Amino acid sequence: MSRFARRRLLVLALAGVLLVGGIGIANRGAIRSGWDQLVGNDYVGDGYSSVLVEINPGDSGQTVAQSLVQMGVVKNFSTIYKLILQTNPKFYPGTFKLKLHMSSAAALKALMDPSSSAANRITIKEGLRANVIIKQLSLATGISVSDFEAAAANRSAIDLPADAVSIEGYIFPATYDFQHSATAVKVLKTMVDRMQEELNKFGVSAKDRLRVLTLASIIQKEARQEPDFYKVSRVFQNRLKIGMKLQSDATVSYGVDGNTVNTTAADRANNNGFNTYLHTGLPIGPISAPGSVAINAALHPAAGTWLYFCTINLATGETIFSTTAAEHQKAVALWSAWMKEHPGYE
Repeated sequence: MSRFARRRLLVLALAGVLLVGGIGIANRGAIRSGWDQLVGNDYVGDGYSSVLVEINPGDSGQTVAQSLVQMGVVKNFSTIYKLILQTNPKFYPGTFKLKLHMSSAAALKALMDPSSSAANRITIKEGLRANVIIKQLSLATGISVSDFEAAAANRSAIDLPADAVSIEGYIFPATYDFQHSATAVKVLKTMVDRMQEELNKFGVSAKDRLRVLTLASIIQKEARQEPDFYKVSRVFQNRLKIGMKLQSDATVSYGVDGNTVNTTAADRANNNGFNTYLHTGLPIGPISAPGSVAINAALHPAAGTWLYFCTINLATGETIFSTTAAEHQKAVALWSAWMKEHPGYE
């Protein structure tokens, strides 16, 4: 063999060694995992049964590794911790549904998969009353209604402002994920804090929050279509400016614990702090959970001279805004006619 041929063979052999070495480095995690399983330091496969693993905010990779071993998910702390150090995953707080006796690679992959989340997810819609929200929270979390009611009454624990009449109006409507270990106090505090964040976003000062939430909660219940939120806000603020009663049926219904659009003469005569047919100004507190649009409308009403509004089609939400009482009466006649044709609406 010539000197050139031997040199070429040596170069090819060296390249082959480097290639194999490169492949080994690139796949060192898989190689190490296979070795650990071979020598009995790791389970094989995706495991069996199920177990809930909780990751708390600020948990380190070491803490997560210890939890996985303690819960019986993985076999060996050193094996899972080395894999965590090697892959440097980002852990998110929450409760995750894993299995017993998983390989370290499978367990780590499951923790990174959003579908493994076992949190109690609930969506709270705008305009709901606190007692309805509490019932929904109880169904979603398994925590009793009485526990939620006790938590709602524990003002300091849930950081309810001193001037709040109750928790009504201070629960922000949104989608939440609550860990299985969450208590009623933790759940409500999270939702109250979220409302405070929303008010901070709009720059509402602490002294104005009760007023803004009260007005926003009425707008939320009275307005049907998003553009009308700002017009309804203008109607109420025009009335407040001239000392005219708000005459909101939504506040009257709330004051007598009613659930209908219409109110009776007896309802409107009931003397309570939410009856805006009897009392001038805003009611003593919110009547529902206002969303972001309603809060924005309370702060930024549309321009207009309207003093009245009437929804003439409860199915579509079509609403007429009027400046004079005569104009308003025409709209009321249209509403009355629609109600006669649709007796199922109340």
